[in-house]
Amino acid sequence: MRRFLLPFAVVTLGASVLGGCAGKSKPSKFYLLSPLPDAKAGRQVAAGERDLAVGIGPVVLPPYLDRAQIVTRASPNQLDLAEFDRWAEALRYNFPRTLTENLSFLLATHHVAVFPWDGSTLIDYQVEVEVTRFEGDADGNAVLIARWSIFGKGMRKLLVRRRSRFSEPAGAGDYEALVAAMSRTLANLSREITTAIETVSR
Repeated sequence: MRRFLLPFAVVTLGASVLGGCAGKSKPSKFYLLSPLPDAKAGRQVAAGERDLAVGIGPVVLPPYLDRAQIVTRASPNQLDLAEFDRWAEALRYNFPRTLTENLSFLLATHHVAVFPWDGSTLIDYQVEVEVTRFEGDADGNAVLIARWSIFGKGMRKLLVRRRSRFSEPAGAGDYEALVAAMSRTLANLSREITTAIETVSR
């Protein structure tokens, strides 16, 4: 049987080219949503304010967001997934935790629990959130659309039900700016929920 041998120089060159290509692969970047900075929350906490107990959840996000890649919407029917820009933590965890931190600060309470909480936990109000959009759009904005409800009286009485839409400028092609803008939309939702809780608790 005749054996075919490649010259050593060709093999070496091929390995060098492949190694060079592999070495030039773009490194991935990882991002998290950021909660409201205390100094910039835009709200003064009143002395002696009632310490409410609030339960956050369930918070439901659409399945297309349940992935590591950051999603942007190129058109009403087309989504783009970032190849090298990713979430450091799944949004199904990062989103409700950031919302919890925001509400804890805005309502001046440490009694904010994330669903599912222990059965012995006493809750004054439960906030349920269904996110329908949370992404960058083709115009360079971060968009958050969500339906949310507030329940009281042992979580059996519906007090508030609303649909909210928020948009924040993010620029184009800058994923760090996009995630910062997405954080601002979540901050806006947090403020709206805070106002509603304060209204029904009076």
